[in-house]
Amino acid sequence: MTPAGDARVMSDSTPPEPVERGWDEPWYRVRTQDFETSFLPGDGEDLDEVCDVDVFVAPKNGARRAATVFTVAEVERLMKPWAGTDEALGGRYFWASDGLIVRDPGIGSTTGVIAGLIENGEFSETFQQLIND
Repeated sequence: MTPAGDARVMSDSTPPEPVERGWDEPWYRVRTQDFETSFLPGDGEDLDEVCDVDVFVAPKNGARRAATVFTVAEVERLMKPWAGTDEALGGRYFWASDGLIVRDPGIGSTTGVIAGLIENGEFSETFQQLIND
């Protein structure tokens, strides 16, 4: 969340025009002018409906970083069965050390969020730097 008075403004989640995209099994890669992403969707998963995916990002100017991206709806789906159990205090919280929660599903939407985070300077705060970088 951008603090009040912060001049940084994130562009809408329209993904940047990819220079290249496609499968490099098991990865789905999207390369833009500013960064390359490597997504690890489930086998046979519709790329427009991806709602829980590991992603690695290599910006042109910076260290590689990673996150697990969840949609709001996916977090709710994961938490619902925990209600009334001992899991996560009965489904009262969701925690992921490398988690990023987005509103909309899909590789394109997530690529747009990544572009916005890089553009507004919040990428390094949001994604975890890989140890070897």
